[in-house]
Amino acid sequence: MPNPLSPLSILFRTDLGGHEQVLLCQDRESGLKAVIAIHSTALGPALGGTRFHAYSAEEHPEEAAVLDALNLARGMSYKNALAGLDHGGGKAVILGDPEEIKTEALLLAYGRFVASLGGRYVTACDVGTYVADMDVVARECPWTTGRSPENGGAGDSSVLTAYGVFQGMRASAQASWGAPTLRGRRVGIAGVGKVGHHLVEHLLEDGAEVVVTDVRAESVDRVLARHPRIEAVRDTGALIRADLDVYAPCALGGALDDDTVPALTAKVVCGAANNQLAHPGVEKDLADRGILYAPDYVVNAGGVIQVADELHGFDFERAKAKASKIFDTTLAIFDRARTDGIPPAAAADRLAEHRMAEGHDAA
Repeated sequence: MPNPLSPLSILFRTDLGGHEQVLLCQDRESGLKAVIAIHSTALGPALGGTRFHAYSAEEHPEEAAVLDALNLARGMSYKNALAGLDHGGGKAVILGDPEEIKTEALLLAYGRFVASLGGRYVTACDVGTYVADMDVVARECPWTTGRSPENGGAGDSSVLTAYGVFQGMRASAQASWGAPTLRGRRVGIAGVGKVGHHLVEHLLEDGAEVVVTDVRAESVDRVLARHPRIEAVRDTGALIRADLDVYAPCALGGALDDDTVPALTAKVVCGAANNQLAHPGVEKDLADRGILYAPDYVVNAGGVIQVADELHGFDFERAKAKASKIFDTTLAIFDRARTDGIPPAAAADRLAEHRMAEGHDAA
């Protein structure tokens, strides 16, 4: 009997599959092992970042990487559809600890694999990859975004990712408390790395109280050095049990699970992490507890909006204006959820699937 959670089973046997193409990449000389997953090109070339991550031996790292790529690529299809972009969804994962194995030769080899797809997949930064890395990848692959301004790119996409999450949070505040502001609200951020530390700035400017945690002590130290009045707690477990109005997961996926949801004190969950729901049914658990969940792929779309704009000659103000619409999209999803009597995550899926279906019909 096939493992129901195996990559092949998900790809061909479940509703979470349906991906158009999955490419396994290996370059022995540089040590590259990577997975590129294209979920859909119904709306245009697949667009999504490159994650560079070390999966533990207990996870069966190769299978874990493929599953991660499949889930992330599918999420990008939905994200790009609701962001109004003419792009499908794709994602890549490079296996290994980037601090130990990332080299110029490895990134160039990866760029050649992306280029071999002939533009069906456009890559960018994600966890473990940075603007400088995309500059290297771009030397082998013209379908690379998230490059430095010096090389014709948009630079750090986490800037507009954080801005978009803030817009989603404002919409959540409007829906929950009647005003689009976090002033006087207590917001807990799990992960103050590339995106989270920018989100801190928006929240403080808006008058929120902020509590943070991160597995990397240096990330917390950086935020506290800039804003000494911010509170820091030891770990995510302590954060979710703290007295919060809003919980913002801004690290890796699976942040909302059977242990987390019952412990949450916050009435709103809105953060930058991808694939926050650990499994189907968590969205209903949140709704049953009266917790408003802003779907992750809706509110964290600012980064992909930024890198997509790069393909047309980057204009920051144009991209920011488009990212501002995340506020309206999030409110529309909450309205649809109330009208249909379903959780916001299901409402977002319906709207995204409708746009993708229209794209298939047009093709």
